[in-house]
Amino acid sequence: MASEKVETIVAGNYMEMERAAGGEAADDGGDDHQAGGTASASRRGGGGKTALSSLFWHGGSVYDAWFSCASNQVAQVLLTLPYSFSQLGMASGVVFQLFYGLMGSWTAYLISVLYVEYRTRKEREKVDFRNHVIQWFEVLDGLLGKHWRNMGLFFNCTFLLFGSVIQLIACASNIYYINDKYDKRTWTYIFGACCATTVFIPSFHNYRIWSFLGLLMTTYTAWYLTIAAIAHGQVEGVTHSGPTKMVLYFTGATNILYTFGGHAVTVEIMHAMWKPQKFKLIYLAATLYVLTLTLPSAAAVYWAFGDALLDHSNAFSLLPRSGFRDAAVVLMLVHQFITFGFACTPLYFVWEKLVGVHEARGVALRAAARLPVVLPIWFLAVVFPFFGPINSTVGSLLVSFTVYIVPALAHMATFAPAAARENAVERPPRGVGGWPGMFAANCFVVAWVLVVGFGFGGWASTVNFVRQVDTFGLFAKCYQCPPKH
Repeated sequence: MASEKVETIVAGNYMEMERAAGGEAADDGGDDHQAGGTASASRRGGGGKTALSSLFWHGGSVYDAWFSCASNQVAQVLLTLPYSFSQLGMASGVVFQLFYGLMGSWTAYLISVLYVEYRTRKEREKVDFRNHVIQWFEVLDGLLGKHWRNMGLFFNCTFLLFGSVIQLIACASNIYYINDKYDKRTWTYIFGACCATTVFIPSFHNYRIWSFLGLLMTTYTAWYLTIAAIAHGQVEGVTHSGPTKMVLYFTGATNILYTFGGHAVTVEIMHAMWKPQKFKLIYLAATLYVLTLTLPSAAAVYWAFGDALLDHSNAFSLLPRSGFRDAAVVLMLVHQFITFGFACTPLYFVWEKLVGVHEARGVALRAAARLPVVLPIWFLAVVFPFFGPINSTVGSLLVSFTVYIVPALAHMATFAPAAARENAVERPPRGVGGWPGMFAANCFVVAWVLVVGFGFGGWASTVNFVRQVDTFGLFAKCYQCPPKH
């Protein structure tokens, strides 16, 4: 069967990486630029690969991929989910988290299937990816042609651009709650400069320790929110009236759509793995863990503060200041730096390919070439500092296509011919009803996200976003800042 052949075809070029993981290779182990079977880590890293650098710097295992997915999936959005619960109500908030978590895992699986299919076809043609990181738009190009490539490139790059913008906005919003000496706009300038240092991280292969620490940070923050809200108790006269308005309801729903749409970097994470074909259920496992963080924290904070969250999109703003809260703020700041790198690294790759330095061996050259990518992100974070509402807008207009609609359509188009289904590297998983079940599930995803996510969600989030612009104006100096006494 084709699924039995892929083990040899796809894994054939990963033997050096596997030896490196087991300590059997020294200088020709992993590649900082990509993990698909190359021996240039020491050349790109500027020195021999030590056991310590391998432990903290060179990651390509299933566990590394799981940490990357779980860490990247929930970052600053953890702080806005109570806000979404106030818009949706408790029951709808829980249901949408479970529903979109499952849907996000499904489309991440589709992306992984298409990556393995593309890679297998290219390696049969003796294409060498030794110094090249495969990206989503290239998968679409190889399987479906240039029009799909252009569509994937537009949605993916635009989403990741605004995803990076959101991380900068979140940094300024969070730090303000422990240091209001500067306004949020000034903090955005400062953290923009800090996040620009991510240009020196070559690829997702080198996020091993950062992904691990990032997940610890969000885990602490989620349980801090849960415990602090329960310990605080319900505020006097608390009300839980949501949902009250259709606009608010669909705005909250699209923020949750955004929450579980963090798999725009799936291809890059897979490419950093020693055996990408093992990715299949990693995103689902990551989502299940993330739900243990998002559901208790959002429910507890909404239970404690109720409708007050409608005017406080950042959960930190309602919790009393303490050492535990300050620790959570600091940890989230570090994690947002990590997530900024996750969102920006694919943009760095695209830019490197455009200017012709993607296969260059010099880290300094590639880092310098990447810097122009940070500048528009910095600027947009200053223009639209609307922490919370911007998540829903990006979710409805960009995430809906980038990681839900396009992957589902691409999977159907790729395997529409009978010959493609017959020779498919990955067969449909058991329990979905074979190819007809796969196509039915994909049609449902496309229809639901197009109507509910993009249609109603786009309308609601755009109305809410415009309302923020009318109220606070562009280049707002300190969005939703409490008056100083």
